[in-house]
Amino acid sequence: MKRLIRSLLVSLLVVQVASAEVRLPNVFGSHMVLQRRKPVPVWGWADPNEKVTVTLASQVKTVKSGKDGKWRITLEPMEAGGPYQLVARGKNNTVTFDDVLTGEVWICSGQSNMEWPLRSASTAKTEIPKAIHPQIRQLLVKKDLSLTPKDNMEGSWAVCSPETAPNFTAVGYFFAKQLQGELNVPIGLINTSWGGTHSETWTSREAMNQHDELRIVANKLPATQEEVIQRGSERTKALVQSQQDGLPTAAEEQTWAKVDLDDSAWKTMNVPGDWEWGGLPTFDGVVWFRQEVIIPEGSKLNKMQLRMGSVDDNDSTFVNGQLIGSKKGSGVREYTVPDGLLKPGRNVVAVRIVDKGNVGGMVGTPEQLNLSGESLTIPLAGKWKYRVASVFASSYKPGPNTYATQLFNAMLNPLIPYAIEGVIWYQGESNAGRANQYRTAFPLMIQDWRHHWGYDFPFLFVQLANYNAGNGDSRRGSTWAELREAQTMTLQLPNTGMAVTSDIGERTDIHPRNKEDVGKRLAAEAMRVAYQKSESNPSETSRGPQFDKMTVDGNKAVLTFRNVGRGLFVNDKYGYLKGFEVAGADQKFYYAKADLQGNSIVVHADSVAKPIAVRYGWADDNGDVNLYNQEKFPAIPFRTDTWKGITEATKFGDKGQ
Repeated sequence: MKRLIRSLLVSLLVVQVASAEVRLPNVFGSHMVLQRRKPVPVWGWADPNEKVTVTLASQVKTVKSGKDGKWRITLEPMEAGGPYQLVARGKNNTVTFDDVLTGEVWICSGQSNMEWPLRSASTAKTEIPKAIHPQIRQLLVKKDLSLTPKDNMEGSWAVCSPETAPNFTAVGYFFAKQLQGELNVPIGLINTSWGGTHSETWTSREAMNQHDELRIVANKLPATQEEVIQRGSERTKALVQSQQDGLPTAAEEQTWAKVDLDDSAWKTMNVPGDWEWGGLPTFDGVVWFRQEVIIPEGSKLNKMQLRMGSVDDNDSTFVNGQLIGSKKGSGVREYTVPDGLLKPGRNVVAVRIVDKGNVGGMVGTPEQLNLSGESLTIPLAGKWKYRVASVFASSYKPGPNTYATQLFNAMLNPLIPYAIEGVIWYQGESNAGRANQYRTAFPLMIQDWRHHWGYDFPFLFVQLANYNAGNGDSRRGSTWAELREAQTMTLQLPNTGMAVTSDIGERTDIHPRNKEDVGKRLAAEAMRVAYQKSESNPSETSRGPQFDKMTVDGNKAVLTFRNVGRGLFVNDKYGYLKGFEVAGADQKFYYAKADLQGNSIVVHADSVAKPIAVRYGWADDNGDVNLYNQEKFPAIPFRTDTWKGITEATKFGDKGQ
């Protein structure tokens, strides 16, 4: 008995000693960069009412932890410098961080184009061997999810070298390199990003409760991670059980492309659209879609094409039981239908889609989904029959988009209130299907982050690059153009800046490899927004021309711009402007001739007697745009028309709730 009591006392003493140790969150560490010229909060945990002393350079600050063991002090602002030691002492231990610099700290966040590492950039082979930049450091935040705010995360600071640089965010690296050259001070990057994520998952529950539609989503959030897993498992199992005949055998699935298949028991879904919003929330796996197409007698069926807009991820597409095409990876699908395969009367289109994560299905716009030939176009948007063929294990697990707020809680909240200069952000691709909502959701997220930090720090973001997401344009509609417009509208918030990339994307790749120009354009905006580089001198402009106003002179529209710098510039050896369209009262857009006259653009088309509206770069893939200022910053894509407003997309639903 005495031996047992002694053992318990020793165990209790060990627990008490362990709990008495002073600790700091992992945002602090050796090789970190602390923000210059701002008060620097330092915080952590200790025993209740324990005295903690923090030392940095000549500063010594003492504080007593609260009843909950939490403590926080604020160091006085310092100029750029170092290296220093940051030391935190308690009654039982000392925590020491070495090689600490003071300089400029920027958070790098968003989805895959911000996460994209330097090793995969177009200039990686030449850049990495010379990436010897000891005053540039990165804290890479490990991916994590949480329904409740966390106070710590996993990650450590790394000094930029040829060995560590490959894992730096490529955009952040080139941003920091340019900024370090301009300011000649240390640059710290906090890389907290996750590919394929929506802005809502980076937004706090507190902010969502301030918005009528988002409040509905926030009120349905689970309370714990265990509840998340349970809900996901139950939902997916119920989904499989809800199929009329359960999951098929491999032999049975091979019959699903046949014209005479009895699909009367299949469920229906509106197509196109992300199936996670259309009836298969949190679902990853294989789904078949079928659509009956009635072709009128006497139709000419020459050179027929099946266009489906963007598909995510892989597809195998059949017409009347015959495979006409298949492709792996998300992107536009346009397949030639062999002559003679289509017949007047009843025909069947069947599409087998494999989704490995996040968005799934035919996700273009309705105008992009059709059968068309030389003299016939048959729209295919509407209700399609569908049936699940296979469920992947990932369907049972929550992802970053399954519930809102998760990444804010797990990958941003632990960083607050670490002193920063600002944020660079590259995201929006995953919100393009709900571009109208992004007008509200994106500014809400920015204001939310600023609220939690307690000051209106600069927030700089990248406008979506040119990419053929769904072959969208003025005629068929373009969700990517609308998302870019929502991003442009966000510039109404103070201390914001935008890097336009409509000229440096890749038509067939959502991840353009040219990250150097992106980083440099963000750095130029940082010099303007964060460091007040004067634009009174036109040669110092940091952004491209932005549409200001339009006047009509007969059959011509005259456009004027802001941010012209030393003057407008056409990037074409013959001086031809591209990317302009014009419409009259019939609201039909025609490719327009555009002429540069001083700092104005004159637009006209033979088919439009009186211009009502002009659009520039209004397409998913707007890579033909070539209007710049003399400083070589591209013009912001725009539209002058407002009669249709923004295309109404899927409402904030209770996806995953």
